[in-house]
Amino acid sequence: MRNKTITFYFSMPFKKLDSNIKEMLEHLEITIPTPFQCKSIPAIKSGANIFCTAPKNSGKTTTLILTTLHKLKCEAVGSTPRAIILVENDEKALELYNAFLTYTKPTSLRLYTAGEKFHIDLLKSEIFEGIDILISTPKTMNKLLLLEGINTMQVKLFCIDDADFLVKSNASADVISITQSIHKCQFVLYSEKMHPVLKRLESYFMEYAKIVAI
Repeated sequence: MRNKTITFYFSMPFKKLDSNIKEMLEHLEITIPTPFQCKSIPAIKSGANIFCTAPKNSGKTTTLILTTLHKLKCEAVGSTPRAIILVENDEKALELYNAFLTYTKPTSLRLYTAGEKFHIDLLKSEIFEGIDILISTPKTMNKLLLLEGINTMQVKLFCIDDADFLVKSNASADVISITQSIHKCQFVLYSEKMHPVLKRLESYFMEYAKIVAI
């Protein structure tokens, strides 16, 4: 019996992603984007600052991963992070890290989580060895910057995953402080709702931001 060859036909916007990403999607048998991904991926690829708003299970995390890999062209470059992703806590950081691994394993991209439970000197030394994507909490990231434990000169993409947590915490002050050290960068925030607290960030670093919502 002959082996059947399965041909995958990607729907837009997957079709215009980096070829390495399309190979990974093919391996995972993911060919059709969600309605949210149809709207958000082209907008994020344009390079604009974006508020991405959609309910749970709309494909926000996968969108974050795919657009980050596309921005970094699926390859390691230099020694300083080119993408920074902020999350609410260490548990969320680990969840996102594991989600990323599904897509980064076949690439040379270096992924790192800076957890609050680790000593800052350990984080600094490991980051110094070279990373491409940093996942951190606002508190830890701000501490790394204050102690000159991270170089942000090469950051191309700054994301906040499930940014709704900023509404019910004082983490927004840390976020504003962090973004003052990052220049010429694209900012993308993912949340379930467009809260006034998030909208006010437009005055600090989300200049001319577009809103993608479903």
